[in-house]
Amino acid sequence: MENSKVSLKLLIDRSSHKVLFAEAGKEFVDFLFYLLALPVGTVSRLLTKKCMVGSLGNLYDRVENLSQTYIQPNKDKDSLLKPEPTWQYMNSEVIYIAPSTVNISSSDEGGFVKGVVTYMVMDDLEVKPMSTISCITVWNKINVGDMGAMEEKVVDMTMAEGLELLKASLQSKAVLTSVFLGNTKA
Repeated sequence: MENSKVSLKLLIDRSSHKVLFAEAGKEFVDFLFYLLALPVGTVSRLLTKKCMVGSLGNLYDRVENLSQTYIQPNKDKDSLLKPEPTWQYMNSEVIYIAPSTVNISSSDEGGFVKGVVTYMVMDDLEVKPMSTISCITVWNKINVGDMGAMEEKVVDMTMAEGLELLKASLQSKAVLTSVFLGNTKA
């Protein structure tokens, strides 16, 4: 289990040493959404956006606004946004088991989002389905000047990096940059 890895593709601006966004599959997005199923999800809901430090407020808002079209038919966003307290599990070890890579029907694949979609995850953990239009919109929004300064990098997120991602999401708006490039000033 500690050898479980989730791959994602980062688009990095070498000139500013920042991750612009990640191209991610179901496993990574499910991991992000599962962060909200932790007691932190309740904290995110109770705190106002002004009080939130880091990117969990953005993740919470994006899940709340994500169309039901991208959510598994047997899942409800409220299980992420308003999780029931699980006090009986507080003394137990929490274990994340990566979904298997076996092709099964989308209603049986588990997790929160559908696997037939590639997702765009911004540095601040904003999640949305990836499309040509969304890529063009992002390019215009971040005002990329030098296309030659862009670098694509595939990373395998380990469990340790998953924990770093959780920690960074509570402290930073540049979560992916902080975790995968080690740039804490971003």
